[in-house]
Amino acid sequence: MINNKSSIIQLENIFKIYGSDETEVKALNDVNLVIDKGEYCSIMGPSGSGKSTAMNIIGCLDRPTSGHYYLDNLDVAQMDDTELAHIRNKKIGFVFQQFHLLPQLSALENVMLPMVYASVDSAERRDRAAEALKRVGLENRINNKPNQLSGGQQQRVAIARAIVNRPVLLLADEPTGALDSRTTQEVLDIFTELNTTGITVVMVTHEPDVARKTQRIVWFRDGQVVHSHLTPADLTQMAVS
Repeated sequence: MINNKSSIIQLENIFKIYGSDETEVKALNDVNLVIDKGEYCSIMGPSGSGKSTAMNIIGCLDRPTSGHYYLDNLDVAQMDDTELAHIRNKKIGFVFQQFHLLPQLSALENVMLPMVYASVDSAERRDRAAEALKRVGLENRINNKPNQLSGGQQQRVAIARAIVNRPVLLLADEPTGALDSRTTQEVLDIFTELNTTGITVVMVTHEPDVARKTQRIVWFRDGQVVHSHLTPADLTQMAVS
């Protein structure tokens, strides 16, 4: 695969192998995948298909056993822990099913946290955190602690925290799994709005209705990408057939 300057994610011949000999398991088996800057993609597949392992590698939370991973044209596959931590903080925002908010901190203070590690000065941290909370519609909840917020509001705080360092890539792992249908739609609307501003959004989900809100669906099975460019209409057809 030739390095593609329009891509934000480029996985090239990625293997992730656990164990050895008789106990060897190929969690990822020669995965090739390109996601361009500005795309809004979902990753789907049955349990054990490799989608979570792929997400961990894309998020620089794990390294492949072999292969190359270009993130924003940087080959990050074999970087050490310190380098990966720097890349994560600078280029990637994470949103998870569980919100991972610190209960003793206000919404504003939770959103400010990533900027502490990025060495942003305190005045700018406050201003940027307030702006991020405004983007997700929580400008009137900045002093509330997590237990004073609904589940949907907590997830919006988590999204604000994910975007406050102005990442080029937003990774969401089952972000609507703990939400009801109305709140799910509100969160997906935020992802769509963020994507229109140029942020690349990649989301792992097991919910077809959620995946259909994205522009492109990547389907994993048995550690491999079996469909790299499904459309929402394709996904509907698969469910019917």
